[in-house]
Amino acid sequence: MAFSSSTRSLFNLKLTKTHSSSLHHQPKKKPVGSPDYSSGDEAQSLISEATQQEDFSWVSVIIPFLFPALGGLLFGYDIGATSGATISLQSPELSGTAWFNLSAVQLGLVVSGSLYGALFGSLLVYPIADFLGRRRELIISAVLYLLGGLITAYAPSLSVLLVGRLLYGLGIGMAMHGAPLYIAETCPSQIRGTLVSLKELLIVLGILLGYFVGSFEINAIGGWRYMYGISAPIALLMGIGMWLLPPSPRWLLLRAAQGKGSVKEYKEKAVLALSKLRGRPPGDKVSEKQIEETYVSLKSAYADQESEGSLLEVFQGPNLKAFIIAVGLVLFQQITGQPSVLYYAGPILQTAGFSAASDATRVSVVIGLFKFVMTGIAVLKVDDLGRRPLLIVGVSGLALSLFLLSAYFKFLGGFPLVAVASLLLYVGCYQISFGPISWLMVSEIFPLRTRGKGISLAVLANFASNAIVTFAFSPLKEALGAENLFILFGVIALLSLLFVVLLVPETKGLSLEEIESKLSK
Repeated sequence: MAFSSSTRSLFNLKLTKTHSSSLHHQPKKKPVGSPDYSSGDEAQSLISEATQQEDFSWVSVIIPFLFPALGGLLFGYDIGATSGATISLQSPELSGTAWFNLSAVQLGLVVSGSLYGALFGSLLVYPIADFLGRRRELIISAVLYLLGGLITAYAPSLSVLLVGRLLYGLGIGMAMHGAPLYIAETCPSQIRGTLVSLKELLIVLGILLGYFVGSFEINAIGGWRYMYGISAPIALLMGIGMWLLPPSPRWLLLRAAQGKGSVKEYKEKAVLALSKLRGRPPGDKVSEKQIEETYVSLKSAYADQESEGSLLEVFQGPNLKAFIIAVGLVLFQQITGQPSVLYYAGPILQTAGFSAASDATRVSVVIGLFKFVMTGIAVLKVDDLGRRPLLIVGVSGLALSLFLLSAYFKFLGGFPLVAVASLLLYVGCYQISFGPISWLMVSEIFPLRTRGKGISLAVLANFASNAIVTFAFSPLKEALGAENLFILFGVIALLSLLFVVLLVPETKGLSLEEIESKLSK
C-alpha cells in the first residue's frame, strides 16, 4: 500500500534535500529554459532554495498542521451532524422539545444558519486579517466554535439555537480563512501540497464523524443536542493547540516590512517561531538564515510600494491575476453541481438495488467513506504529480460523469449500474480535483502582501456560491428536469476545464515567494 512508506517516513526518517547547498550558495550554471530572474528577483530564488531544500522531520511539521486543520474537521463535522440533527429535532418523540414542529423556513434557518455565519465571518475578516495574524484568527475561530457548539447543544428555544448556529458559522468562516494560510506559511515547501490537501481530508473525516455520531444518537431523546455538542471538546482542543503554537514567521516578517514595529524585534520573533516550528534549538543559525532571506525577499518585492496595501489592492496587477485564479477555482468547485449530485445519491443507489439506500444515514456513510479514500489518494499524489494534472484529469471525469447521469435520467433508466458508476466517478473525480486542490491553490497563489485579504474574498465567494447553488437547485430541477440539469452542470464542468488549462499555473515544489515571482511576470 502506497501509504505505508509515507507512514514509515513519518516516524523514522528526516527528509533531507541537500541542505548543505542552502547553507553554502555557490554559482551554478543556469539550466536551459530556466526562469531569467532579474537582480530584484534574486532574493526570491534564494528563499526558494532555503525553504525547498531544508531538513525537517515529519514529527515536527505534524503538530503545526494538526491544530489549524481541526478547524476544517469542525466545519465538516457540522455538515455531517446537521443531516441527522434535523431529523432528531423535528421528531415529536425524540426531539425532547415543545417546539419540534418547525416550518420549512425555520428548518432552513437551522440548516443554513452556519452558512450565513460563515459568509459574515468571511466579510468580517477581510479588513482585519493582517492585523490579527493567522494564529490569533484561529484562536478566535476556536472560541466561536466552542461557544456555538455549547449554545446550540443547550438551546432552550429555537431563537437561542439559531444564535448558536450563527456563532458556529462565524467560526467556520474564520477557520476556513486562517487554517490554509497558517499551514501554507509554516510548512516546508516540498510538502505544502500534501499538508494543505490533508486539511481537506480532515473536512471529509469531520463529515464522516458527524454521520457516525448522528447514526448512534438518532434514536436518543434530544439526540440532536449530543450531535451538536460533541463539537465543543474538539474546539477546545483546537484553541489550546493554537495557543501553544507560535505565530506564522512570514506574517511576522510582513508586519516588519509594513513598518508596524521594530524590524529587529519582528525578525527575532520570526526566528524563534521558525525554530519552534521545525523542532530546532531556539535562535539556531539555519532559521536565522532562512528568516533573513525571506525578509530580503519581502523588502525587495515591496520596496517601491506603500507599507500597507489598500483594501482594493487585491484587484490590481499580479494580485488581480491571483484573485481571478483563486475565485474561479472556488466558484467552479460549487457550480459544477456537487450539492445537486449528492442529493440524488440515495435514489440512485436505491434503483441499483442497494438495500442501504433506504437508510439515509447509512448511504451518507458509504458516500463519505468513498470521499475519504479518494481525498487520501489526492493527498498522497499532489506533491508528486502536481496540481494541474490532478485538476485536468479530475474535472474531465466530472464532465463525463455529469453527462452520463443525464443520459441515465433521459434514456438509460434500465441500466442502474451506469448511474451508480457515474455517481462514484463524480465523487471520486471531485475529491482528487476541486475538493482539495482548490483550497491548496487559494492558500499559495496570493502574494504575501495581499494573501489575507485575497483568501477572505475566496472564502466569501465559496460560501456565497454554495448558498446560491443550494437555494437555486429546487427551482432549476423543477424547471429543467434532472436530465437537463445535469447537462447544464456538465457544460459548466467543460468551461471549468478550459479555465484550468488556460489560466491555472503549476505550483508544485515552488516556495510561496517563487510563486509570487512567477505570477508577477
